[in-house]
Amino acid sequence: MQGKQVFEYAFIRFVPRVEREEFINVGVILFCKRKKYIDVKIHLDEERLRAFSKDVDVEELRDYLKSWNLICQGNSEGGKIAELDMAARFRWLTASRSTIIQHSNVHTGVCENPDLMLERLFEKYVL
Repeated sequence: MQGKQVFEYAFIRFVPRVEREEFINVGVILFCKRKKYIDVKIHLDEERLRAFSKDVDVEELRDYLKSWNLICQGNSEGGKIAELDMAARFRWLTASRSTIIQHSNVHTGVCENPDLMLERLFEKYVL
């Protein structure tokens, strides 16, 4: 399949105190139905996280975010959600939550190469 295709993406956010609505972007998830693509990139800067929230359990956060990778990959270790088709996995991961891990609104764009677009979004908004 050649040419540009529509993709959807959302930023993954660490929100230590939901009531304050402050967050740090810790990742990005991208889905492109026509290219049969879904992936997530995550980066936890421990020093920055601890400066933002002294009570953060970085290992617990890392474990929680590991499940996002497993679900994106369709890995059986990701549980029943990982068994869903790509679109359903993306929708489940970007469903509204009120926890310390949230996501931005889902945005759309067009690209030829989802891997490259994921990397660009990751570098610009997460790193």
